[in-house]
Parts: sequence; C-alpha cells; structure tokens
Amino acid sequence: MKTSSEAAASGSLQRYSLNGATMGTRYTALYYGAPGIDVAALGASLFRAVDEVDRQMSIWNPASDLCRLNAAPANTWVAIPGELAEVLEAGLLVGRQSSGAFDIGMGELVRAWGFGPPLPAPTVLPAALPAGHLLEVDCGRRRARKRGPIAIDLSGIAKGYGVDRLARCLDTHGIDNYLVGIDGEMRARGSKPGGQPWSVALEKPVYGLRKVAGVMELEDMSIATSGDYRHYVDVDGKRYAHTMHPARQLPVSNRLAAVTVLAATCMLADAWATALLVLGEQDGPALAIERGMNALFVLRDGERLQEVLILDGRLCAPS
Repeated sequence: MKTSSEAAASGSLQRYSLNGATMGTRYTALYYGAPGIDVAALGASLFRAVDEVDRQMSIWNPASDLCRLNAAPANTWVAIPGELAEVLEAGLLVGRQSSGAFDIGMGELVRAWGFGPPLPAPTVLPAALPAGHLLEVDCGRRRARKRGPIAIDLSGIAKGYGVDRLARCLDTHGIDNYLVGIDGEMRARGSKPGGQPWSVALEKPVYGLRKVAGVMELEDMSIATSGDYRHYVDVDGKRYAHTMHPARQLPVSNRLAAVTVLAATCMLADAWATALLVLGEQDGPALAIERGMNALFVLRDGERLQEVLILDGRLCAPS
C-alpha cells in the first residue's frame, strides 16, 4: 500500500491519497480530511475491505467462496458470506431487468475463450440457460444453491462492489469527501475543497493505447465503463472482446466500443455498463431511456467514434 498527503488549498483540510494492489489491478482512495487522521489504520482498513471481496469472489483463487460454490454439487445449499450473497442477488436482479443481457452464469464460456483460469480439459458447454434459472440465493440465511450446471463469474459486478466497499470504509471513518476506485470503476462522495466536483477521466476506446477522451464531473455518484478495447483475443485474424453475449453463447459483436454508466452504487454501474454493452447500439440506448438512466454510448463507425449521451432517460447529444 502507498500513501501520500498534502495540505489542501482550503487550509483546514488535508489531501490524502492511498493505493494498493487488488483483483489483478490497483485500488485508489483520494480524500480530504482534518490533519491527524490515522492514515496507517485507515489504509489497513481499506485493504481489508477489497481483500475480502477478492477472497470471496475471485474466479482465480480455487479457495474463494465463489469457487467453492461453483464446485459444489447441484441442489445442495452452500453457506456463503453475506457480501457474496448480496452481489449474487444483485447480479440476478440486473439479469432480470436487462432481459438476460447481464448473466453471472457465463463462467464456463469466459474460460473457454481464454479470459479466465485455464480449463482443466476440453469442456462441452451446457445449454444456454440464464443464471436466474440455475441459481437460488437466500440472503437472509446466507446460502445459495445451484439447480443445474452453472459456472458463476462475477467479473462484471465484483469490481464495482469492491469500490462500494472502499466507500463504505471511508464512511465509517467519518470521511465525507472522497473519490475511490478500482481500475476504471469509481465512486465519489462530497466534493473537493471549495465545492469543486471530482473529475474523472474517460478513456478513449482505442486498441492498445491509453488516451483520454474527456472528463466527467462527479458528486455523490458512481461511474463504470465496459468496452471492447482493453481485454480481447485475436483468433484467425478476428478480434473478440471479453464480454459474452448470453443468448448467443459467443463474445459480444456489435458497434459499441464502450458504455459508461452513472449510478448510485458502483456495483450497479458496473453491471449495467456490461448489460448495455451486450444489448448493442439500438437496444442498449432504448433500455437506458426506458429506465431513466445516465449513460454514454460510444459507437464505432469505421475509424470514427460516435457518442450517444442519455441523461435521466433523455437522449441528449449524439455526435
């Protein structure tokens, strides 16, 4: 974990920055507080928060609670932590609300395309059934059971939940102004000194390069982006993104290069960014409008990128 601090322009507040490794990437916490905050204790608390999410929900760690659930026989209740139950239930809810575009049961398909741990042997993929038909979650009793063959993968929602856990950690320490994130998923509370909102850079969806496309200002809001430009494989000269289309049982293939979603929690922003990407350039914006969402769609038009912005369910600015 790395930390830094400096005096803020407001004089009474001090700027703090902490970061560390988690989930194959890094988490960050930038916040303002009174001088004298026990940075070491807070840093340790932040690490425990994201480490707990990783230990429970990683598909790379065979000892994780998620892998234990995946390995359990069908029709058997498995005790799971409350946090994992919460994320599973949220994943199933977004799956229903998106008509199956978001599906946490894509683990076998993800691995078959080389985006997860290697499969131990050639595998025949099961018939395509939504996770909602194959998984039952009992949050009250902290347990879950599979009703048939399913490999759960939470890569489209767990990182966002990890960001929410970082935010919850700062909340419990009485910190009111912060920006936390894991990779490109971010959550903001309050503002910077002087009432300035937090600024978050939006990445230009260009293969193999990191370029800033623009900046979005956040206050008491979460942001997450899903796209085709960061994680992909090339097969026989064709590029396939890591996001799977549940109904087609294939990687997503449409004109959307990226979808950015704003939501109250980063868990929901993360899941909905994936769902809207899967739905594509027509059904994605249509559902965002129907649900009154805030979302930015970036479409590929040859070498040109076209933006479609939806704010509070209203189409604002295609370009």
